[in-house]
Amino acid sequence: MTQTQWTPRTRSDIASCVARDIPEGWYVNLGIGVPTLVANRVPEGREVIFHAENGILGIGPAPEPDKLDRWMINAGKQHVTLLPGGSFFHHADSFGMIRGRHLDLCVLGAYEVSSRGDLANWARSDNDSAPAVGGAMDLAVGAKRVWVAMNHTTRDGAPRLVERSQYPLTSQRCVSRIYTDLAVIDVADEGFVVREMIDGMTRDTLQSLTGAPLKWR
Repeated sequence: MTQTQWTPRTRSDIASCVARDIPEGWYVNLGIGVPTLVANRVPEGREVIFHAENGILGIGPAPEPDKLDRWMINAGKQHVTLLPGGSFFHHADSFGMIRGRHLDLCVLGAYEVSSRGDLANWARSDNDSAPAVGGAMDLAVGAKRVWVAMNHTTRDGAPRLVERSQYPLTSQRCVSRIYTDLAVIDVADEGFVVREMIDGMTRDTLQSLTGAPLKWR
């Protein structure tokens, strides 16, 4: 099968898949990149309470360009809105929520995820200008669950789901589910387990684009 027979999900599509699977009433932190789009894709009528580590609870959809408040930003310095009942608090209190395991879920971007659930999302081996690991380390170990939203491969076609990551790790054995432009995959005791694939994708093709064995339930 050639790529012309299947169309990868867009960034917005990936975010929609994540939002679809978040249960009612969960407290959720969104990382930078694709995860920031999730707040805009929550199904109508479902309440999900979004948290930002710089001290916001109750984040709403992204503002319209002509209605943004230049003082209202998330931890990634992106403009956000605040839903009725939302609140602001000290940075230390925000990390107390994270480290106290009060968040049901954190959705992060990643460079690589290993079949054990190891997360690498702050530095690459070929990049000498990496930022500090920041709040991702706290979120990866503090949230009750960690999901990753990312492309299945690099721009060069190299797998980003691997047997063992070659990049500096943010945290070990923390990721439980991965949403990519090609599939939704759980990280289980036996490794990567495919939950769903995009239309037109075959098992053989998905496996050829993945750097570790895949299993299907």
